[in-house]
Amino acid sequence: MFHNVLITILTFIIMEGVAWFTHKYIMHGFLWILHEDHHDKRKKVHPIFEKNDAFFLIFAIPSLVMIYTGTFYNQYNYLLFIGIGIALYGLAYFLVHEVVIHQRLKWFSKIDNVYLRALRKAHKVHHKHLGKEDGECFGMLIVPKKYFIEAYKSK
Repeated sequence: MFHNVLITILTFIIMEGVAWFTHKYIMHGFLWILHEDHHDKRKKVHPIFEKNDAFFLIFAIPSLVMIYTGTFYNQYNYLLFIGIGIALYGLAYFLVHEVVIHQRLKWFSKIDNVYLRALRKAHKVHHKHLGKEDGECFGMLIVPKKYFIEAYKSK
């Protein structure tokens, strides 16, 4: 039981690195065509959805396949917990990136603390670049220390 929880937690933690790598080298690389409308709202083709939302499938499909495989084929049950870790990271990504930072849904608009201020600042710095080059702050949950300092001073 303990190792299953450990697998899930480690997968969640590793997903921050996977998300950083994907964001820096794939979204700001050869799949910029899908990510561009997230940085430059003039490129949007729909009032609610962005082409960038397609990246949800890049993480959701492997997670679902692993959960399915781990559930129905007992010798691969570790895949279930890897899939759960990926799904939990996806949920965290949705809540943090879409709801808290970009406020596409107004669920947590009143929450204010040092971590969320630092997170919003780091993301805002990332979005100041409209092109795919010269970006910074590609992660989601891990925020550079300088933004915590700024967030702490801004209260």
